[in-house]
Amino acid sequence: MKESSKTISRRSFTKLSAAAVGSIPFMSFNTEFLAPIQNTKADIEVHLFSKHLQFLDYNEMAAVTAEMGFDGLDLTVRPKGHVVPSSVVDNLPKAVEAMKKYGLNAKMMTTNIWDATNLEEKNVLETASTVGITHYRTGWLTYPEDKTIAKSQAIFGQQAAALEVLNKSLGLVGCYQNHAGNHVGAPIWDLPTILSATKNEHMGCQYDIRHAVVEGGGSWELGLRQIKPFIKSLVIKDFKWGQVDGKWKPINTPLGEGMVDFNRYFSLLKKYKINVPISLHLEYDLGGAEHGASKITIDKKEVFKRMKNDLTFLKETYRKA
Repeated sequence: MKESSKTISRRSFTKLSAAAVGSIPFMSFNTEFLAPIQNTKADIEVHLFSKHLQFLDYNEMAAVTAEMGFDGLDLTVRPKGHVVPSSVVDNLPKAVEAMKKYGLNAKMMTTNIWDATNLEEKNVLETASTVGITHYRTGWLTYPEDKTIAKSQAIFGQQAAALEVLNKSLGLVGCYQNHAGNHVGAPIWDLPTILSATKNEHMGCQYDIRHAVVEGGGSWELGLRQIKPFIKSLVIKDFKWGQVDGKWKPINTPLGEGMVDFNRYFSLLKKYKINVPISLHLEYDLGGAEHGASKITIDKKEVFKRMKNDLTFLKETYRKA
């Protein structure tokens, strides 16, 4: 059950007080636009992809995410992420502690993990399990030229099944993201073949509607019907087709300014009763924050404003769908 508006107000006050005590640098400017969105019973929980806040430390990242009204963070735990695998034992608990300090959920992370026998990858998962993370995005796969696609899918299925055994022992769910381009899962129809080798409990798909529409065009609804039994988490972002240097390419946009029909998409999520963790990505121009830059070229207030705008659109559109 969601908290009442009175409870949320008290929680927001606590977060503001904690931020002030901690002398968070972004508290020096007017944060009126960061006033958190008031939740209703129809709301979904939205986690901000921490890749876009890698110019902030853990405490700053958590404080501003809470102020904007997000429910949690999808923490990057990978090379060049907020937490790098070689220091996961020390730094992942610190990142999660900062998130919990500001009332954020710490259930999602994004990784490059796929190999259940890799010691460093196992160490990441074991550490994540101890701090309460439940869902993680796996690494991506490509089809090698020296094997048929069918043979590769059989191998990937065996690897997914092995990873699921490890996930089950740790209470985790691994999620493979469909990603446009020459990636496994770009044509969404190949993922059920691979994931059918698992028990579909601790392994599944992180469904990305932006990439599904890029690759599926008008048939994305059929792809959603095919993959829906395997969806364990969602990514939300938008795009439109445009010319860049004379070539047609997908151009990332704020939510609602692109080609994704979010009204239809959210109505289908409700119809299919898909209620899983959600990660919001912002891949359009954020002064480098869209790419995970440690230093950005625009005012961070503008970055936060755009994040808040996308969150508002997401929650309001989902509520009305």
